[in-house]
Amino acid sequence: MRQGKSKIRGEVQGTFLKGCVYVEEKFYLILAKNSAQMLLINKLLRENGIETDLVPSPPESGTVCAIAIKIQGVNLEKAKNILFENQIEVRGIYEDKKMKLQGLIDKKLGASVSKEFLDILKKIEDGDELLEKEIVYLLSTKDIKEIESIYAAADRIKRETVGNVLEIRGAIEFSNYCCKKCKYCGINSQNKIERYRMNEEEIMEVVGYLNKIGLRTVILQSGEDPHWGTERLIQLIKRIKIETGMRITLSVGEKSFEEYESLKLAGADNYLLKIETTNRKLFKTIHPDGDFDSRLKCSRWLKELGYINGSGNIIGIPGQTIEDIARDILYFKEMGINMIGIGPFIPAKGTVFENMPPGDIDLTIRTMAVTRIVCKKVYIPSTTALASLSKDAQIRALKAGANTIMLINTPAKYRTNYMIYNDKNMVDIDSAIYAAKKAGLELPKYLKL
Repeated sequence: MRQGKSKIRGEVQGTFLKGCVYVEEKFYLILAKNSAQMLLINKLLRENGIETDLVPSPPESGTVCAIAIKIQGVNLEKAKNILFENQIEVRGIYEDKKMKLQGLIDKKLGASVSKEFLDILKKIEDGDELLEKEIVYLLSTKDIKEIESIYAAADRIKRETVGNVLEIRGAIEFSNYCCKKCKYCGINSQNKIERYRMNEEEIMEVVGYLNKIGLRTVILQSGEDPHWGTERLIQLIKRIKIETGMRITLSVGEKSFEEYESLKLAGADNYLLKIETTNRKLFKTIHPDGDFDSRLKCSRWLKELGYINGSGNIIGIPGQTIEDIARDILYFKEMGINMIGIGPFIPAKGTVFENMPPGDIDLTIRTMAVTRIVCKKVYIPSTTALASLSKDAQIRALKAGANTIMLINTPAKYRTNYMIYNDKNMVDIDSAIYAAKKAGLELPKYLKL
């Protein structure tokens, strides 16, 4: 569902007009009390003929990275009646208003940048959605003043939507076995590396540490490893929930709808499945045994099942264009992605891209900033890949729209073998605190150090 203008005939605000007129169509966001209630409401509305979409919650809801149900304004009263008839109390119903940012343009700036950039900045001020060509301009400009304005706008949007607090997550890379042949990845099935699998007790030991220092979310990440199938994952998820109550993010690849559903019912909260690129031809090049439509289908299933849905792309993949990146950002917006991981391409030993140059740090940070401008209230990590190229790059990203850092908590005896790219930086709690301080961000209150 896209917000825009609706064509109607007849009476408008008490005045009868002949022919057609255009009025701005309103949309509303329903925020449920929990994920199960959200899915129930969405099902009821659809069964009663109301078109819905699942999108990131509005800033005024006060909830970071929750999912809201988006409906057309003409269906608002009908939706309220359905909620009343089914005795469902919700957290709130909000008009889906444009986010306006007055003060981005001043006389000094107007005299030093292009008219095209000013027009785009005015659209950002007014909360209007950007076109692909405008996103391309923001990604392409070499003008220092324009780049500074992009970062300033992204930082302001971040602060007004998700706040000035650094979110910290803990990741456990529990298996580097993978049945896929992705050309850019160092743990692909054809690469000759030392393989490992952590067992449940080893994983729970790390989970216990993360819980002890106050982290609320653990990320369980692996290659697509058949040994760690759905049943084993369900057992692990249930144990983590019982012993710690932590939120769980899974990053374990493509699965069937039934498997995603079972994992969600077991207690998984979030799922990260990067699109990597929305260019079909490029996707096939880097995923010789993958299918673009299957990846899209998986992302839609995750959204339909009520996961906090994660995606992302790689900046600097051989063959990628600025236009490709712009379309990636529009995909994140249109799909209603909640978590967007954007990192530079870094070559991995033993892969066909081993001798290719890494992705550009500046373009990666710019992509994060423009993604924040376009997608507003989402999680955007300052990625480990950025930290692997430059420690300062991670700080720069936090000043340009990023709001999250993922710690690497894989045990030392395994972590050097989870080399999805060369010279991976092992971001720890001390480096996250350092980055927050340098970026002027507050540490989360849940942290216990």
